[in-house]
Amino acid sequence: MKSGFPFLDRRGVTLLELLIALTILSILAAAIMPLAEVTVRRHKELELRESLRLVRGAIDAYKEAYEEAVRKQKIIPDAEETGYPKTLEDLVTGSRFGDLYPYQRKFLRRIPQDPMDRDGRGWGLRSHADEADTENWGGEDVYDIYSQNEGTALDGSRYRDW
Repeated sequence: MKSGFPFLDRRGVTLLELLIALTILSILAAAIMPLAEVTVRRHKELELRESLRLVRGAIDAYKEAYEEAVRKQKIIPDAEETGYPKTLEDLVTGSRFGDLYPYQRKFLRRIPQDPMDRDGRGWGLRSHADEADTENWGGEDVYDIYSQNEGTALDGSRYRDW
């Protein structure tokens, strides 16, 4: 039975039809690729903000627990003691704060990785005695962390300034 449409009677695809289909697909792929790259970058930026918020919150909670232990006279502080953790690992291993807690109080399950870290340098650390924009950690304690990535975010700010 013949239809009124001659192109429905053929059994294959011509080379011209194949080239047109490939051209259309390549144009669509070229339009979608930049959008996919921006989406991946935005996701990494959100992950970076969340990791910074998580670790900074844990540092603050550690400092508050230390100050509570001092108030309740469970710890007698040294003149050089700031109450901030000495390393990031102290947030994972925790402390009893001079028997303020009957257990090791931990502040993080694990230290999140910097999603923008490409070369394995990890987080940049700042001590309470360091300048706000320093790149050299003083080593006394961990007051703040930052990403060591030199890149610029989608909003124009630098990742290391977050």
